[in-house]
Amino acid sequence: MASPHTARRVVITGASSGIGAALARAYARRGARLFLIGRNHERLTAVAASAGGDARCLTADVGDVAAMQACAEQILEDGTPDIVIANAGVSVGTLAGDRHDLAALSRVMQTNVIGLAASLQPFVAPMRARGRGTLVGIASVAGIRGLPGSGAYSASKAAAIALLESMRAELRSDGIRVVTIAPGYIDTPMTRVNRYPMPFLMDADEAAERMCRAIDRQTRYCVIPWQMGIVAKLLRLLPNPVFDRLFERAGRKPRGLPL
Repeated sequence: MASPHTARRVVITGASSGIGAALARAYARRGARLFLIGRNHERLTAVAASAGGDARCLTADVGDVAAMQACAEQILEDGTPDIVIANAGVSVGTLAGDRHDLAALSRVMQTNVIGLAASLQPFVAPMRARGRGTLVGIASVAGIRGLPGSGAYSASKAAAIALLESMRAELRSDGIRVVTIAPGYIDTPMTRVNRYPMPFLMDADEAAERMCRAIDRQTRYCVIPWQMGIVAKLLRLLPNPVFDRLFERAGRKPRGLPL
C-alpha cells in the first residue's frame, strides 16, 4: 500500500478552520494534492492559499448527503483519493431536560454522525476496486463517557467511534484501512468557547502533525495527545457511581444551536 507521505490525493472535510485547516497545511507540506471541503468557500480558499501547494476547494455541508455525493463525484473525476479524512464536526452544550435542545441534538448528530458516513461512503467502492485506500474519522475523547452538559456531542462522538470500528472490520479484507483519531483538547475555535480548564491543550498544527503520523502508521485507534489517552482509559474504568460524583459539577459548554 502506498504511504500517505507519497499520496497525491487527500480529501479533508471541515477544512476551513481548526483541525481541518491544520491538516491541510500538514499535507500540503507533504506535497499532497488536496481536496478541501467546507461550508464557507471564502475561508476554504484562504486556507488553501496559506497552505500553498495544489488544492481544490469544494463547498458543501457534510450533513447534506446529496451535496457530499456530488462533491465525491467531482473528486473522483481526478482519480480515487489515497486518504479521505472526515474531520467536519460541530459542538454545543445541551441539557437533557430542555426540549429546545432537541434541535441542537439533531443538528449535532446530523453533522457528526451522518456527515461522517456521507463523507466516507462514496469512496468505499472506488477504493475497493483499486484494492487500497485509507479512510479516517476524527472522533473525540468526549465519546468515551457521556459528559454532563455535552450529551449531544458525547453521543455523536461515541456513535462515530462505533461506526468507524464497524467499518474497519468490514473493509479490512478489501485493502481499505480505517483510522479513528480521538483528539483531546486542541486549540481551535470550537474549544475557545469553553469556560473551564482544558488539560493538555495542544496547538492545532502540532496535533495535525501527530495525526498525519498516526495515519502513516495506519493506527486503528489513536488518542492525541497521548496524555488524554491515559485519561480516556481511566474514564472507561471508573465505576458509574464514582463517575457521577466526579462529573456532576464539571464545567459545561455554552448552549445554543451549533453554527
